Amino acid sequence: MDNEIFNPLDKRNLGISIADAIFRSEIYSLKTLNSFNGAGIYALYYKGDFPLYIKIRKKNENDFIQPIYAGKAIPEGARKGLGLDIPKGKYLYNRLNEHRKSLEEVDNLNIDDFYCRFLVVDDIWIPLGESLLIEKTKPLWNIVIDGFGNHDPGKGRYNQQISAWDTIHPGRSWAKRLQQGKSKTEITKQVTSFLS
Repeated sequence: MDNEIFNPLDKRNLGISIADAIFRSEIYSLKTLNSFNGAGIYALYYKGDFPLYIKIRKKNENDFIQPIYAGKAIPEGARKGLGLDIPKGKYLYNRLNEHRKSLEEVDNLNIDDFYCRFLVVDDIWIPLGESLLIEKTKPLWNIVIDGFGNHDPGKGRYNQQISAWDTIHPGRSWAKRLQQGKSKTEITKQVTSFLS
């Protein structure tokens, strides 16, 4: 028998408490989300009929169990070590709103099928909370179909390959300028394998 001493302040246990707290938070329609202040972590859920995501939809039919994507929104300057005493801002709301706009641009998804939950977190704990949330739930768009959270790379950088997400979900205007990446067939096989 292993008699390891439990340390509630161990970073893994702190991360688990943050990830668990988000699952107790309220669910909102991504389409009609009202503005709010704060930075933190979030999870997006899908309940639509896109054929590749039927298994995810089934998991979310009666409850929101399987996020399709999870992420974080940190205050400006936090990556440079300037995250102390940052004034309140709409960091988390703005990030979710960027995702809403991306989803509204694509041809084969409907914004009405997306929901979110989020947790405003003290900025020092945000990266840890996001890491544990992704590790615990293994969202498809974080693990297999990468690129959903990408921004326009900007002029002079369109020689990059298009993301798997933009290949499966065409429509974002800037993504049309990127170079060919993995084929839809290859990505579909990876998704099928991952979801089974």
